[in-house]
Amino acid sequence: MKTYSRRNFLQHVGTAAASLALAPGPLRAASPGRAAQPGRAGRPNILVVLSDDHSAPHVGCYGNLDIRTPNLDRLAAEGMRFDRAYVACPQCVPSRAAIMTGRSPIGIAMTRFTAPLPANVKTYPESLRAWGYYTGVAGRSYHLNGTQKNYAVIEQVFAAHHLQTFADRLDYVKIATSRPEIFSQFDEFLDLAPRDQPFFLQLCFFDPHRPLDRDAIARPHDPAALKLPVHYPDTRLVREDFARYYDEIARFDEDFGRVLTILDKRNLAGDTLVLFMGDNGASQLRGKGTLYEFGIHVPLIVRWPGRVEPGSSSAELISSEDLAPTLLGAAGLPALPGMTGHSFLPLLRGEPFEGRERLFSERGAHGIGLPVNSALFDLGRCVVSRTHKLIYNALWQLPYAPVDCGAEPFWKELQALGAAGKLSPELARLYFAPQRPMFELYDLAADPAEMHNLYDKPETAVVQQELLAALTEWMILEGDFLPLPLGT
Repeated sequence: MKTYSRRNFLQHVGTAAASLALAPGPLRAASPGRAAQPGRAGRPNILVVLSDDHSAPHVGCYGNLDIRTPNLDRLAAEGMRFDRAYVACPQCVPSRAAIMTGRSPIGIAMTRFTAPLPANVKTYPESLRAWGYYTGVAGRSYHLNGTQKNYAVIEQVFAAHHLQTFADRLDYVKIATSRPEIFSQFDEFLDLAPRDQPFFLQLCFFDPHRPLDRDAIARPHDPAALKLPVHYPDTRLVREDFARYYDEIARFDEDFGRVLTILDKRNLAGDTLVLFMGDNGASQLRGKGTLYEFGIHVPLIVRWPGRVEPGSSSAELISSEDLAPTLLGAAGLPALPGMTGHSFLPLLRGEPFEGRERLFSERGAHGIGLPVNSALFDLGRCVVSRTHKLIYNALWQLPYAPVDCGAEPFWKELQALGAAGKLSPELARLYFAPQRPMFELYDLAADPAEMHNLYDKPETAVVQQELLAALTEWMILEGDFLPLPLGT
């Protein structure tokens, strides 16, 4: 397996990578499927597949020996696996906004769940559509047209000010309510796509979003046999919940295999760049809704027959903002004005590439409920470098509360164990401290589970100041509304 080394390159926020406008180079032998169709000028079909609430360690090809993901593993064997891909937000709406626009959620006013994507913020599929692509979104909600949830006042505001514009941006916009409907929409989209045009589709899946089904797959994972993450308390209920999470990932993998089969049967695999990514991290402990690794570090795999070397991998830092300029570049288009993402197209093509020194992520309100705890409302920012992560908890006074699983039996059990003093001091500190530190600094190379906060330690003083300065600069340039993290 080929591994691309990381090279030094200082990220300048607000600039676009020079490689964005590069048109694709000559095709190597395409496999699997046929070569690119004549008349398309080498422009690939583009299929982006998103799982929902899926952290990076939970795919077999990432070294997980417990989970069963043969189809995702096959994609990695036929393409490139990215080992350090991060989302711009650990929550679905802002994260998907960054994926679609190549910009940070803060910079485009998409940090609140009810927000529809502003009409003046363009998505990269709109550029593809103008370039002759047949474009669409299908499957689970794409989350960018505003959340109403039967609140009449929200519906009235959206209608009065014509805020919901997504149906006008693409050729095909549908939302599924079940897994079978996802495939009906996928087939319908492919039937409607003109044969003389390339297509773009973002296909969204439900799994492994909560609630976690008990009968997701025929052969469930054995809770007792699983290796729990380092930061997990080891109880029966915790293991059972984690096993069901693995089951839903395995079910998604089966569905993803069906997607690949449909491409093969339609003789489209050789023409299609397939990109798989988790939309944000797992709704697990210190996961979704947090800026820890389980919240923002996600799986990313790209297969592009004839361009991406099969079985390759990369340890470069990749932000979800980088997808938009990269996919535009793959189609021969430049980045849109204002995009802060950096194209990693040269990396896909096996060309010299100087990657990011750091990337950024934000945490805002979750859902549309009132801010009664940090699961529903928290304000945080982080910067990730090649070796370290700095987290800024603006609402440090609020204790930790898990997103989407606070009512689960395993969490209620942990609350009882914590109240009774039956958790280890380390786990009690992680989950039930009355407040959190304002700043957290982790050496991700030495401490990937983020158990040891190094903020204000003498040995990390230099890197601490570097990351504080980088985060401050980013927040200023993005127009962030939080107080700047100048340190204490």
